[in-house]
Formats: sequence, C-alpha cells, structure tokens
Amino acid sequence: MRTLANRAAAFALVLAAGSASAEPLAQVTMGVVPSVPAAITYLAIDKGYLREAGIEAHVETIDTVAKVIPFLATNRMQVAEGGALTVGYFNGLAQGLPLRLALDAGSSPLYHAALVRPDLKDQFKTVADLKGRTVSIVSPGSVGVYELGKVLETAGLTLDDIDLKYVPFTQMGAAFANKAIEAGISVPPFDELVVEKGLAVRWFDPDKLVKPTPMSIIAYVVNTDWAGANPEVAKKLFIALARAGRDYCQAYHHGPNRAEVVDVLLKYKAMSDRDLTDRMAWQARDPNGRFNAASVADVQDWFFRHHIIDKKAPADQLVDESYADAAAAALGPFHLVNEGSTLDGCR
Repeated sequence: MRTLANRAAAFALVLAAGSASAEPLAQVTMGVVPSVPAAITYLAIDKGYLREAGIEAHVETIDTVAKVIPFLATNRMQVAEGGALTVGYFNGLAQGLPLRLALDAGSSPLYHAALVRPDLKDQFKTVADLKGRTVSIVSPGSVGVYELGKVLETAGLTLDDIDLKYVPFTQMGAAFANKAIEAGISVPPFDELVVEKGLAVRWFDPDKLVKPTPMSIIAYVVNTDWAGANPEVAKKLFIALARAGRDYCQAYHHGPNRAEVVDVLLKYKAMSDRDLTDRMAWQARDPNGRFNAASVADVQDWFFRHHIIDKKAPADQLVDESYADAAAAALGPFHLVNEGSTLDGCR
C-alpha cells in the first residue's frame, strides 16, 4: 500500500510541476458585432484555434466598432471586429490614436441591395432617378455614406441631391411600409426579409457601381500599443483568425462545412433562423485577411473631400499588412474545396 501511495504522490508531483511550468493563456478582450462575418471569431474560439495559439479570448458583443473606439484606444479592448471603416476610425487615426486595421473580415462581393418601394418600382430606371427622392442608409459616419455617395456620383449626383434618412436595417421594412422612404440600401439578411414580406423590391447591386473594388467594410481593428508590447501574441491571434476565416470562405462557397458554420452562428446568437442563414448571401473576404489598400484609402479620401472628416492619416498608416502576410506564410496557399462554386470573392 505504501508503494502505491508513494507512486500516486510522485505522479501528483509530476502533474503539479507540469501545470506550474505551463505557459498561461494570453488574455485578449475582443468586441464583436454579431453578424455573419463574426463567424470567423466564433469559429476561432469554437474550434480551438485561439487556444492552440495560447490565447483565451473574452468576447464582448457590441453594436458597432465606432462606439468602442475609446475602449480600443485606451486598451480596455485589444481588438474589435465589425463595420470598421467609419468616420470614427479615420478621425481617431488622424488624431494619433493607437489603432490600425489588421485583417479584412468582409469585402466585395458584399451582396448589399438597393431597394425601392413596390408602388414606385416603375419610376426607378437609373441612378439618376434618385434625385429628389427620400433614400435611407443605416447611420451617419458609416461606410454606407461612402457607398451611397459613390453610387450617386455615377449619375453626377451628390448626397445633397437626395433627401437622406438614417434608418437602422431592422427598421427599414417599417419605413418602407409607412412610406417614410422611397429607396434605401440594405444588407443581408435584412434585405431578404423586407423583400420576402413584399415591403420593397430589389433594384441594383451597389457592388457593380462602387470603385475601386474589392471594397472592404468589415474588419478587425487592433490597439497598436498592445500589439507592439505583445507582438507574438498579436501575430498568433490574427493567424488563428485567418485560419478560421478560411473555414468561413469554404462555407461561403457552400463547401461541406456550411452547416457547421451555420451551427456556430446560431450557437453564438449572431443569427436565429437556420434556413435563412443558410440560404442568404454571405459577405466575402480575402482568405488571408488582406485588405485592398486602394479601397481603404479611397474611403478616407472621399470622407475628406466631402468635409466629413477634417484631417487625413497617411495612407501607409491605414492598414497593418503584416498580419495578412504572416497568415499567408503560416497557412500556405488557399485551396477551395467546392471547386464548382461560381461565387466571386473568398478565393
């Protein structure tokens, strides 16, 4: 009995020593907007990619990245994911706040939709027909302002030529039903729901008109002070997210893991309707999380030209390309499983 007890004690000591010598997980707080591209973050957690990288992520659900810029800038939050190319981001960067776009999480094709009221559909033939009309986008300061502005420019119009209304995507159907708006730009899945209910009809895809493309709108933003103090943790974090992003890309192309990604979106309550999530269009992204730098610079330039921001940050400070470079080197070439997919993007 003493021998067994001694062996058990020795084994316990070995376990204790191993546990003491194990590296603790790096703690990272991430703000995430619960949308389809957020599946990237949820997959990185659910499939253990972040833990394999030595990271424990604490996810906080946020409405917009714009609202958490102060938390990012003061390192109360190290990373945020969502619609990041906002006036708030560019203003913060120009003011010298420690922020940087780190990885693309959603870019063209975005499957946004210009919608019009059914009773007016015959009155809208070209973009020029928007002149004098009541048109909605989601919020001031968002990349939606840029998107609509670029669309109008193709017909020689500006935002001053329309009656612009700010309507949350969740309320756009009611705005159409109440005839408060005549047209608007919506995004999946809200456009699907509005059209299915007969409250609006599809008109055109803004992706076809906005240049340069691909246009990035959803991104991971990092606190650069934190990243500078923890370079290996930051690098491993974004490689793990890019790895999950490749899983997302396979599902985007209706690969064999589509149901798995839908499950993750439902599990983390980013979506609630399985059938709708599966059939709707998902935003594309770059498999390595690489941005189109020309597009990012054009968004800032457009905001500046239209006096929406007062100062520009240098173009080479808008994006930190090192994380996408590291992901490409660590993960190797991306190979699409569903080679028969005809969808653009995410390849």
